[in-house]
Order: sequence, then C-alpha cells, then structure tokens
Amino acid sequence: MFMPILSGLVVSIDAFFIGISLGLQKKCTFAHLAAINAFLFVLCIFGFLLAGQIYESIPFDPDLIVGFAFIALGLWTILQYFVFAYIKTIVLVGFIMSLEAMLITMGITFIFLPYSGFVIPVTVALAHFVYSALSFGLARTKHVKRVSPAVSHVVSGLSLIVYGLFAIFVDFGM
Repeated sequence: MFMPILSGLVVSIDAFFIGISLGLQKKCTFAHLAAINAFLFVLCIFGFLLAGQIYESIPFDPDLIVGFAFIALGLWTILQYFVFAYIKTIVLVGFIMSLEAMLITMGITFIFLPYSGFVIPVTVALAHFVYSALSFGLARTKHVKRVSPAVSHVVSGLSLIVYGLFAIFVDFGM
C-alpha cells in the first residue's frame, strides 16, 4: 500500500513546476488552478477505472508501456516548452496536466495490480493539487520570479523520465 502512494507523490512533482509556470502568468488565478485540478481529479478516476479494465488484455509486461509512456511524457514536457511556448494558454496547460495525471494514474495502477486501490487516483490528484497550489503561491513571490520557466519544464520532464526508467528496470515488489 505504501509504494503506490509514494509513486503517486513522486510522479506528481511535475505539478509543482506546472504551478510555478501558471503562477508566473498574471492572467491565471487560483480559481483557474482549482478548476484544472478538479478536471484532473475526474481524469485520474477515469484512468484508474480504465487501467483496471484493459490490464488483462495487454499481451506483454505492462511495465514496458508504463516506462515508455512516462519517458514520452517527460520528453513532451521538456520539448513542449521550447517548441510551443508561444501558444501557451491556461486551458492548454490544464488539459495537458490533466491528461498526464490520468496516464500517471493508469501507469501506477498497471504496476501495482492486483494490489491497486482507489487510493492511487486520489493520491495522484491530491498531490497534483497540493504541489501546484503551493508552487502557484510561491510563484507570486519575488524569489521564484527569478527562476527561468525553462528550468521548471526541464526538471518536471526529467522527473517523469526517471520514473519511466524505474518502471522499466526496477521491480516494484510488494
């Protein structure tokens, strides 16, 4: 039970840096962040339910899917900042963060099935909210404004890549 919760907390670290990114945008309010996280919670529940349904139909080790999906998400997080920085909107960031949280929930569910429980989507969603809300508030301070937005996207992406590598190469025994 401890490892799925720890996994949900660890892979949600990227939400901290997304919160910084949103907090640095003057047009983004805390209400926007709360709405994003409400949508994210719904997608986490959906991802958990979907993962449980399709697990048996995967003909090979689901850890490979999870690992490569997290690596792809991490690379996407890094590259989307550098490639699509000019079309960033609060809605686009929220949608991407919510889909990413759904995939995180599915990945953790795959790794820990049959021991997966409802605590996984709740942990992922709450961790995303807490991390993003905390960093959103920090971004409104003068200290964080000195941090380049590129740093937040690179660190966020790297955290997902590292978890993807763990999913492929490390056995998360119960």
